[in-house]
Amino acid sequence: MDYVPEISALLAVLSTATERGGVGLLDKAGLRKAAHQLSELAKQDELIDDIVSEGAIPIVCPLLNLSALGAQPCTEYEEVEKEASFILGLLAVKPEYQTKIAEQNALAGLVRLLNQYNVKAPKDSQPSRAGSARRAADAITNLAHENVEIKNMVRAQNGIPPLVVLLEALDIKVQRAAAGALRTLAFKNEGNKEQIVECKALPILIQMLCSEDQGVHYEAVGVLGNLVHSSQHIKRKVLEEGALQPVVGLLNSPCSESQREAALLLGQFATTDSDTKAKIVQRGAVPLLISMLSSADSSLKEMSTFALGRLAQNNDNQAGIVQCGGLLPLLELLESKAYSLQHNAAFALYGLADNEDNVPDIIKVGALQRLVDCGEKLSVQASKDCVQKTITRMEQKLSTSTRVLNHVEYMLRSGEIVVQQRAAMSLAKLAPTEALHRIFAVRQGLDVLLNMLTDKNEGRHMQLKAANAVLELARKIDAITPIDCLPAHPEKTVRLGSQYVNNPSLADISFIVDGKPFYAHRIALVASSDAFRVMFDGGYREKEASSIEIPNIGWDVFHCMMTYIYTGNVDVAPEIAPQLLQASDQYLLEGLKRLCEMCIAQALHITNLSHTFDLSESYSAPQLAKRCVLFTLEHFQEASDVYDSVGFSNMLVRMVPYLRVGLLEDMNKVWSAIASNGLSR
Repeated sequence: MDYVPEISALLAVLSTATERGGVGLLDKAGLRKAAHQLSELAKQDELIDDIVSEGAIPIVCPLLNLSALGAQPCTEYEEVEKEASFILGLLAVKPEYQTKIAEQNALAGLVRLLNQYNVKAPKDSQPSRAGSARRAADAITNLAHENVEIKNMVRAQNGIPPLVVLLEALDIKVQRAAAGALRTLAFKNEGNKEQIVECKALPILIQMLCSEDQGVHYEAVGVLGNLVHSSQHIKRKVLEEGALQPVVGLLNSPCSESQREAALLLGQFATTDSDTKAKIVQRGAVPLLISMLSSADSSLKEMSTFALGRLAQNNDNQAGIVQCGGLLPLLELLESKAYSLQHNAAFALYGLADNEDNVPDIIKVGALQRLVDCGEKLSVQASKDCVQKTITRMEQKLSTSTRVLNHVEYMLRSGEIVVQQRAAMSLAKLAPTEALHRIFAVRQGLDVLLNMLTDKNEGRHMQLKAANAVLELARKIDAITPIDCLPAHPEKTVRLGSQYVNNPSLADISFIVDGKPFYAHRIALVASSDAFRVMFDGGYREKEASSIEIPNIGWDVFHCMMTYIYTGNVDVAPEIAPQLLQASDQYLLEGLKRLCEMCIAQALHITNLSHTFDLSESYSAPQLAKRCVLFTLEHFQEASDVYDSVGFSNMLVRMVPYLRVGLLEDMNKVWSAIASNGLSR
């Protein structure tokens, strides 16, 4: 429907009021009716552009002063002024029209209407003026919304003092409108904030916090929140005026908006000093804020998390928040999809981790694993950094406080398996070096992790967590294992050099390999391998033989083995590495076996994992077995997807003994090295 003709006709009627000389001759009822009809049309957002394009702003703005043009007070004119304020407020919802309205001197007219209302007169004695004041305040709110220039203009035209006066109006609607305007004017505007405080608005705003009207205390707490934002001295004034108790009281309000604003304001108060933080807690804010964490209102959760995060910067508050049950709800919010909730929760948890008494509780409820899991999933780097700092802070507490470490270690004795598991996983990540042997060897923390790893009832998710913990422990031990603690494999050998490999010169034995002779020297063979020594020095027929047949080793493999014996080194080709591993095991060549293990390990892949582990078992290759186990832990999820459930479980059961023995041996070496240096605790 085309409303333009109707809009144009209404504006034509209203334009007659701009002729000063003819005020007394105006059709008052018609003017009032036209203003009301235009305000009804302005309620429709889609018509605002048409209203403005038809010239409404220069026509409506003068109507704000209509009653001032007449010689006698006129209720109809006051009603027109109220409708004009309403129309301009609706047009000002669109930012592009705010300045145009202000340029038509609308602010002066609006301020005049604010001043006309007598807050001390009986409420029913001036209904038109109450409506005009309310609509004028609303119009100022919309005009000044995110418009710094107009905020300053309101102050310059003395619009703030009458708004402060209107806070004491008997009419609740006027109170709300005045507070709403002050709230907007105070937002990020230092000049306005100072003037509001100078006009002695704080006492009445604090009284309004206790109003039974939800709209009143919602606007009042909003004004206070904007006043104290980034203004430490105003924050102190607000506290000195006694705002703390009523703000805490609003946390119990049935109005979720007031609860949200109160939580935000408490978070701002909490940055004042430690004494204020303590007072907030003493007044019972923490349980109320924690209960708000479970609200369906995301903004309410955000503000309560914000407040708890600021309160959590106090040591005693940190313990209180955990004891009141705040830990798990904060973890839930950390895992939410909303960035603001994530970040506020991360900051709060970082504060909680600063208290030594909280660290065991954080571990006991499985919070560390949840922090690790969500760390990489967070939306913003700042939140990720905060989570990492929380984990680092917990690690520092375990490293510097024997009491905290002992408390977490004691959880390994818990009757609840899940508590044992959480303690073992956390200690694998956070425990100090010198405590690893005691925790995982003496107190059997390793067995907790390995049982968790192989228990089919745990489910793949928990097995994956166990795998990550064991892998972290293995890497930590490997990183600190002293070089002189590594197993040595001294070999008795005589290195004749590569020129004597398969060289008949001075050869005193030959081997038939793949039907061809391979020339060798007994002294080199006997010195390098106990298997050859027994062959040539024992009671075997090969002792006197000049030629020995090798039926189970190919030429390339045998040549590679002999090259190692004669030179002490050899390049192991991947295609013959498994056969060479078998030969090195058969002839007890440990050094060559290690070279084969390294070569095979480099080609380790999910698809050949099971076969490679079989090789390590078949040919006593512990280093290869260890690498297979670590590879499985590193690629646990992928491996569990590739192999069927039964096959993967069976492979884990076979691997775990190798892992257990290897880790215990390494821990014993580390412990011995630490103990010898006097570093044990």
